[in-house]
Amino acid sequence: MGIKYSLFNLLEVLYIAKTEELQINDQIKVAELMVIGPNGEKMGVKNLPDALTLANYAGLDLVLMSETSTPPVAKIMDYNKYRYERQKKLKETQKKQRENNKEVKEYRLSVRIDVHDFETRKKNAAEYLKKGHKIKAFIRFKGREMAHTELGKEVLINFANALEEFGQIEVEPKLEGRQMSLLIAPKK
Repeated sequence: MGIKYSLFNLLEVLYIAKTEELQINDQIKVAELMVIGPNGEKMGVKNLPDALTLANYAGLDLVLMSETSTPPVAKIMDYNKYRYERQKKLKETQKKQRENNKEVKEYRLSVRIDVHDFETRKKNAAEYLKKGHKIKAFIRFKGREMAHTELGKEVLINFANALEEFGQIEVEPKLEGRQMSLLIAPKK
């Protein structure tokens, strides 16, 4: 699944880069444009052949930055370097977005959970809380257990109290149908 996910991200980056392509050199169809030099200095309004000559003289590309402004604005720059920097920034923002969307790890407990099982789940949940993930602990009530939901709530509260040094309760235990759940967020 990891391979498909990374392949999908690569295709998405390529699609975004392709749709945001700028017109360069001979692709530009505007007669006159405002030219900005490689160091950011304004070179004035030039006709297209003069602007292309300036770009060739500098060994760089003429890139149409804003076609809608009057006059249209073109910049003399290394277009491949510009595209590379833009893709690098896009990947960085996607990486930060993934970091912000941490997983919610689920742990299923039961009303009659054994001490060893409880300790194992507590230890695993503590590791995830240390990594910054949220924990959702839930109990699914079966049959007559629905008559004693307070026992399930007690197990969930004990689970949260056992993880108190790594995280705090974000959402109190609540009953939804036959399932009671609790959300624990990592401490800042």
